[in-house]
Amino acid sequence: MKNYLYIIFFFVVGCAEREDGLQPQITDITESVYASVTVEPKDLYNVYPSAPGILDSLLIAEGDSVVKGQLLARIVSESPELAKMNAQLNFNLATEKYKGQTNTLATIEKEISLAQDQLRLDSLNYQRQKKLWDQNIGSQNEFENRKLKYNQSRNRLAVLQQQYDQTQTELENAYRQSQNTLAQAESKLQDYLIRSRLDGKVYSIKKEEGEFILSQEVLAQIGLAEAFVIEMAVDEVDIALIEIGQKAIVALDAYENKVFNAEVSMIYPQKDARSQTFKVEAIFTNPPDVLYSGLAGEANIIIRKKSDALTIPLSYLQDGNQVQTADGSVQVETGLRSLERVEILSGLDTNSVIQKP
Repeated sequence: MKNYLYIIFFFVVGCAEREDGLQPQITDITESVYASVTVEPKDLYNVYPSAPGILDSLLIAEGDSVVKGQLLARIVSESPELAKMNAQLNFNLATEKYKGQTNTLATIEKEISLAQDQLRLDSLNYQRQKKLWDQNIGSQNEFENRKLKYNQSRNRLAVLQQQYDQTQTELENAYRQSQNTLAQAESKLQDYLIRSRLDGKVYSIKKEEGEFILSQEVLAQIGLAEAFVIEMAVDEVDIALIEIGQKAIVALDAYENKVFNAEVSMIYPQKDARSQTFKVEAIFTNPPDVLYSGLAGEANIIIRKKSDALTIPLSYLQDGNQVQTADGSVQVETGLRSLERVEILSGLDTNSVIQKP
């Protein structure tokens, strides 16, 4: 339902109360929408663990100041620790095979070096024997043996070079894969380290050390330390009247007989199904000296203002927008409404006299 501003400033032209009734008055009138209020730190968020486990160490307390990236808590779980250890062992082994002093490639390189020396020797012997054979010196059998040995050495070198390339590819792939597996295991361990998303303050802690915590359970609440927002719950019948930049008058239970000015900064488009209200945020333009998370109160969001309006007390208006006069009921057209008064657009003037029903 719609509610209106509590304090109305107006001035009167002509008389107000008469023995035979009351005359409409010229006043300033302000129409507003009522909202319940909760003060919350700006950017307040719930801290969730990325993975379930036992809360091994809690490094913060309520009221502590924190900085972005600061370690808040550690969660322990055996599986990721073992996975990281195994990944480290596999990485060390793959590194030794690929880059170590006694790696497999070094062994093949030595074999290639020996095969190259043998090929050079067999090539010289073959060329020498070929020149002799071209001069009809020596036997064909000896020439064929030199040629065969040369071809065998050449083929062996080609096989070793192919083996080297294949082994290098396999070892490099194994090294890269073990490196990635280790990085994934270390990254998984980071899921068990809970860090702050911003510079701010710890407003609440929901768990204790030694407790088991699930990834969907809240560990703590953190928000900005000095900046606060006003969260207002606006009835769905009034939400269409709210706009960014509208002024609001806020009364907090903690500050009795004081009002504070604010300005609408955000309208959330999703209705809360349980309360049937919309969340609207505002920022203080003259905040209290001290604010705490969860302070409650009420607000009136100013929708419209009008000066020099013809108004009557709201209690004089009957159902169907009628007022009672000495001559009977009169139909009137109404405009703005406050908590106490309603604007009359037509049907009455300042000379009219109305009676309270």
